[in-house]
Amino acid sequence: MSQHILIADDDAGIRDVLRMACEQAGFAVSMATDGQEALEVAGRLQPDLIVLDIGMPEMDGLTVCREVRKTSAVPILFLTAQGDEIDRIVGLEIGADDYVPKPFSPREVVARMRAILKRTAGIAPSTFVLRRGVLSVDPDRHACRVGEVTVVLTSREMDVLVQLMRRPDNVMPRPALVDAVYGTNIHVSDRTMDSHLRNLRAKLSSAGCADGIETVHGVGVRMGPCSAV
Repeated sequence: MSQHILIADDDAGIRDVLRMACEQAGFAVSMATDGQEALEVAGRLQPDLIVLDIGMPEMDGLTVCREVRKTSAVPILFLTAQGDEIDRIVGLEIGADDYVPKPFSPREVVARMRAILKRTAGIAPSTFVLRRGVLSVDPDRHACRVGEVTVVLTSREMDVLVQLMRRPDNVMPRPALVDAVYGTNIHVSDRTMDSHLRNLRAKLSSAGCADGIETVHGVGVRMGPCSAV
């Protein structure tokens, strides 16, 4: 069965270009012309990934992302206006998995989508759950729990957490963490990784694990003891 992509953009030309690129790549495609429609279609059809323009009428992409993240960890790829760094940073902080600035190459968007979906699906089943203190992470099921509390993570946040949980006592430099999560052929700023780490800390703390991720200043990050609050 083809994976299902929701494309939400108020520009008909962009929708059509992305639809053709996605269909040529073997994806099933649904489209929305504004933020309100995107939220309705996402809830009704449960797509495998959402391509979401930030600057849409009725409801902007950032608001759509916030609403989706209340109930779902579906991967979200933002389309942003060229140079709008603040939108990209805010988007990552509220739960986007990646972004592509306009103007863009449709092939690049499809490549980013494939990379996100590959990480979300998992390449090789691990058949084990990673545990530390009250925290448990099942990479294959994209499941994270603090005690009995379920923590909803984006695919990027899960990738970051799994990398740290695999060697919980080791300090991982930020550049190594970026390469492990994004690959070595994509430039990602330190602020992007900081946004993911900040989101993870907030979500784990809210679930009852306030010491989940530690910063070792000047070196990198590692897992904390993950004790119950």
